[in-house]
Amino acid sequence: MRWVFSVLLVVLGGLTHLVTAKLEPLSPVVHVLPIEGDIDLGLAPFVRRVLSQAEQEGAAAVILQINTFGGRLDAAVQIRDALMDSEVRTVAFVNKRAISAGALIALASGELVMVEGGTIGAATPVHMGEFGATERLVEEKTVSYVRREFRATAEARKRPPLLAEAMVDADVEIPDVIEKGKLLTLTTEQALQQGLIDFRADSMESVLEQMGLADAERIDVSPNWAENLVRFLTRPVIGSLLMSIGMLGIIIEVRSPGFGLPGVLGLTSLGAFLWGHLLVNLAGWEELLLVGGGIVLLGIEIVLLQGFGIAGIVGITAMLAGLAMSMVGAGATASFVIASTARVLASLLAALLGSLVVLRFLPHLPFARRMVLHSDLGSGPAHGSAPEIDQRWQGKQGRVLSVLRPAGIAEIEGERVDVVSDGAQVEPGERIEVTHVDGNRVVVRRVPHHNQEQ
Repeated sequence: MRWVFSVLLVVLGGLTHLVTAKLEPLSPVVHVLPIEGDIDLGLAPFVRRVLSQAEQEGAAAVILQINTFGGRLDAAVQIRDALMDSEVRTVAFVNKRAISAGALIALASGELVMVEGGTIGAATPVHMGEFGATERLVEEKTVSYVRREFRATAEARKRPPLLAEAMVDADVEIPDVIEKGKLLTLTTEQALQQGLIDFRADSMESVLEQMGLADAERIDVSPNWAENLVRFLTRPVIGSLLMSIGMLGIIIEVRSPGFGLPGVLGLTSLGAFLWGHLLVNLAGWEELLLVGGGIVLLGIEIVLLQGFGIAGIVGITAMLAGLAMSMVGAGATASFVIASTARVLASLLAALLGSLVVLRFLPHLPFARRMVLHSDLGSGPAHGSAPEIDQRWQGKQGRVLSVLRPAGIAEIEGERVDVVSDGAQVEPGERIEVTHVDGNRVVVRRVPHHNQEQ
């Protein structure tokens, strides 16, 4: 029995060790998420994924390391909403600067920390210049919307709302802080004095220490390949290029019916454009239906109607409208919608010019000759021309043996020949003349009575 008692002691010891290990606290985990460079639409899915993953794993906190001059307002609004809805502890560490859209993201975090010598603010909305043009201020209603967005965010996070408004609207005046007519940008020291930030830190280690997470396991996260691909596809230059290639392929397909490489390339490009904008919540079912319906109408025009009429015009209009709508996000103004429409029209113009060049020079390129059907097919039976035996009837006259409706039999120089009239019905016994020979068809016409041979 002594050996049974020994086994029980070993088993109890093992169970005690397991229970003790379970009770011992694990090291907290902190996810560090970089917000750097331009804030674009592809950044929002990345932030949402990290916040959701951190919440599911029970992470102690998510730290957003911010160093940006700003970017798209609609992207910043999506990130702001994700931060406000998250259950996990969020900390914005402004490591250098949080300007414009970056300031909204910083204010939306649960805690706000700045490095020595950092800056935050200057968040008035502007229209980004196209093709080197200068930025310009937007209309008042947009400024009002952004100002209220900043104020609501500051109030929710118990931060001075007037400071947030002054970052957006130059008409906001705060005594001893900012005078009317100037936008507010605060340094780290000023933000600390005004109660905008929670504390100052010189490094990530200092942030963790002051958060009480000095022993936390730090996980540096980065976008995965799909998120990087979405960020690439939603860049304005890439988006315009995809639209141009897509419409170029469709135009070439219209000019040379018979679905082939241009059509595949065009649909693939438009699909990539819409897929990227769908993932960043710009494009929805409405935009997809408009573009898809437009392409279907163009296909009907090409395949069934074989022309260009109402179906083609409606198809092009629907496709352009869907593409323009897929670039418009939250807070969009009338001028931004017009600018998006102008981008689509510019892509269409580029596609039209490109199609003229391609259709003009492509048939002459060595690698393309095997892909292009030339209009000159040669002559002779091997190339579909009339056989030589039928060519001898050209210009000859004869007499109809059976009624031509329009095909029938005629006698020409003593031989029975299958002929086709030029459209009119010809009765037996009437004189006919061969007008031309088209392949295996001998086309004839009735000889007027005053010209008939007696």
